[in-house]
Amino acid sequence: MSAVSFQIPAPRSSMLVRRRIATYFVGGVEQIPGLVESLGCLVHDLSVDVRDGVRESTMTCAVLIDTDEVEPLLERLRGLSSVVSSELV
Repeated sequence: MSAVSFQIPAPRSSMLVRRRIATYFVGGVEQIPGLVESLGCLVHDLSVDVRDGVRESTMTCAVLIDTDEVEPLLERLRGLSSVVSSELV
């Protein structure tokens, strides 16, 4: 009787990467809680710039996220009614 061996690949652990994201939004400070909640990942750095007389405000952040989750995160942010655009920086 001969021995048969099978090679089973080990599951890959997800690789978390740090990404900077810039999100432009309208609606002022009232929109900030919803934007932050939509991030849904570990945020390392968060900065929000809201100014009187300026139509669009900016939220920039650095997040620690799985590589496969970057696009879904951007799409989730872009899907918010207050968001004008959200991109990697």
